[in-house]
Amino acid sequence: MADLQATEKIWMNGEFVDWADATVHVGVHGLHYGSGVFEGIRAYETAKGTAIFRLGDHIQRLHDSARLLRMTIPYSVEDLRKASLELVGVNKLPSCYVRPIAFYGYGSLGVPPRDNPVCTAIMCWPWGAYLGEEGMTRGVRVKISSWVRMPSNVVPHASKACGLYLNSMLAVQEAALGGYEEAILLTEKGYIADCSGENVFIVKDGVVYTPPLETGILHGITRNTVMELAVSLGYEVKVENLTRADLYLADEAFMTGTAAEVTPVREVDDYLIGDPGPVTLALQRAYLDIVQGRDDRWASWLEYVTPARAKA
Repeated sequence: MADLQATEKIWMNGEFVDWADATVHVGVHGLHYGSGVFEGIRAYETAKGTAIFRLGDHIQRLHDSARLLRMTIPYSVEDLRKASLELVGVNKLPSCYVRPIAFYGYGSLGVPPRDNPVCTAIMCWPWGAYLGEEGMTRGVRVKISSWVRMPSNVVPHASKACGLYLNSMLAVQEAALGGYEEAILLTEKGYIADCSGENVFIVKDGVVYTPPLETGILHGITRNTVMELAVSLGYEVKVENLTRADLYLADEAFMTGTAAEVTPVREVDDYLIGDPGPVTLALQRAYLDIVQGRDDRWASWLEYVTPARAKA
């Protein structure tokens, strides 16, 4: 995971501001209570220029996430879509990570936000392989966490809400202290849920399996992409509850997410799964072909950036 690299501009509440000036008061509601929603989006360098992958779907999910928190974002999906494209162009980044966020701002500081304004911002910065280049080629070592994934009737996991990620942070910190790259969380019933920031897949006898949304996982856009892609490549895809034993005995395993893309899993709890297998490699290769504009069949998922000049 690379350090955050400053770029020239951040879009904040309808204006482009210098990176260093994109600040908020320490009393904002979102800081104290995690009352915000965000997205992770990637822009890729392609032969036709910089393209953002599934931008509209991500911004729609941002709005859906806010609605589940009874938050109204003061900018439409179209407003934020255009702002994201313009911001990447302003910062002249051939490829980057894009982070829209909306949160309750400065006002009252009780648990309910009351009349607090909703602040909205978009950042973008260069970001390579989330779990490292070696992780993309050889796979990563993961640990099943002692922390349980919060169930969906406790918090709405269909919302990519800021506060929910404390659960993930505890799990991945625990894994890192044990020398692992990622964590996998189980449900209260012991089924596989997801990683700290990725969805989980296994391959057994040529069939691709992934846990159902009822396990309290985010409705992953990359998860959806890979499931569609797997079917198009002729693989059978099953959405079923999985146990830790299913992971230990899998022929292949991998995780998906905007940041992680398609990252193979090499070991789980020191059970060796092995080098990335043929299904994982085929899906990883096909996914990268799509996002980097080398497969025109999925061209509708790419929105191209037009270089723009920041407004004063």
